[in-house]
Parts: sequence; C-alpha cells; structure tokens
Amino acid sequence: MRTIFSFLYSVYAMLLFVLLLLIIFPFVLPAAFLGKLKGGNWIYRVCCFWADAWFLLIGMWAPISWRSRQPLPAEQFIFVANHISYMDVPMIVKCIRRPLRALGKAELAKVPIFGFLYRYAAILVDRSDPEKRKKSVVQLKSVLRNGISIFIFPEGTFNMGNTPLKDFYDGAFRIAIETQTPLYPVIFPDTLQRLHYRSIFSFTPGKCRAIFLEPVPVSGLTIDDLPALKEKVYRMMEQALVDSP
Repeated sequence: MRTIFSFLYSVYAMLLFVLLLLIIFPFVLPAAFLGKLKGGNWIYRVCCFWADAWFLLIGMWAPISWRSRQPLPAEQFIFVANHISYMDVPMIVKCIRRPLRALGKAELAKVPIFGFLYRYAAILVDRSDPEKRKKSVVQLKSVLRNGISIFIFPEGTFNMGNTPLKDFYDGAFRIAIETQTPLYPVIFPDTLQRLHYRSIFSFTPGKCRAIFLEPVPVSGLTIDDLPALKEKVYRMMEQALVDSP
C-alpha cells in the first residue's frame, strides 16, 4: 500500500511540476528581451513563486533556520550546499530570495520549457570538456562582478556513499579567494527523505529544511590558503549534517 501511495504521489508531484512550469512560462518569456543579467534575475524571481506554489500543492514545507545572523545580510555570497537529491535544486529557489545563479549541468538545458528557464537562471557547465569548464568559471566571476550571488554544489554530483559528504572540488573555494567573495554554507538535511536519488517515484510529503551555517569570510586569503578553506567549510557542513536529526 505504501509503495502504491508513493508512486501515485510521485506522479502527482511531477505532473504539478510540469503544469506549473507551463503556467509561469508566459511570464518568463520577457527574459529573452532583457539580456542574460536582467533576464536571469527576472526568471529567478518568477521561479521563486513557482517553488512556493509547488511546495504548497505537494504537501512539503521548507522551514529555514540560521546558525548566525538573520535574515541573510545584504552582501553577495558564494553559497555552497550538500547534494544528495533532485530536490536540492528546487530548495535553492525556495530558500534563497535574492539575485542568484547556480552552477548546473549543461545537459539539463535540453529539457523542453524547463531548459529555457535553466539557461537564463543558471551557469551551465560541461565537466567533460576542460575548455567549457574554464568558460563556466569566467561566467561565474562575471556574475559576481555584477553584484549577483552564485550557488555551487562543491561535491559536484550526488553523494551516494555512507559519509555525510563526498570530497569537495576546489572550484567554489578558488573562485571565493580569487574574487574575495565570502562563502555561505547551507545544508539540506531532508531532501533525500523527500526524494531519493535512486528513483523519481520516491517522492514523499513532509518537512524539507534549509539550515544556513556561519558565513565564512575570505578577505586576505590567497590561493595557498585554498586547502585549509575547503577543509574548514567541509568540516562545518559535515558536523551540521551529523547534528541534524
């Protein structure tokens, strides 16, 4: 019985996902005439309304808590989070309400309708091509120079192991040091329970928290400090995940 409910609920959640995208699509078309920066900001704002509606209609709620000052301070950040579920991406627009670009897989831009939003609201990366990876880094730095925060999953892909986190890539921390932009770690401790990476038919309703940890300043750090910075953020996020019930 539980398996049948999960299947039916998952179909319902996915149909609503598509239906709401179709509803908001006319409102995001102006982005094509606003350019990458303004158009991307416009699409991100519209996607925030989409996330609110979708979470409400599928019976999920996303309480937000801060381990430090709240609400989020005005300055821009490089947000980093754990990555263990497809629900991690909707959680970005649900919980971060400021101009933002996430680093995402290039192949998702091929998905009809969703791909149009994705190309404007994310920085695409093809990890199989070194030149395209470099281009993505240039774009991320350009976004930061224009006063827009960025979001990176430092694990690169889903954590399918038995540890709270996979090893981190250097990218987010290198960009933070080179642009002198503070890092803001966040954890999503419930997304695996809401949607397991093994199957898109494993949706379950319920709580889906976002916990913002202490911002990590990088002022004055050099590239020699990268390993220590990466280790510091890793340990912060690892401990927070272990401590979260």
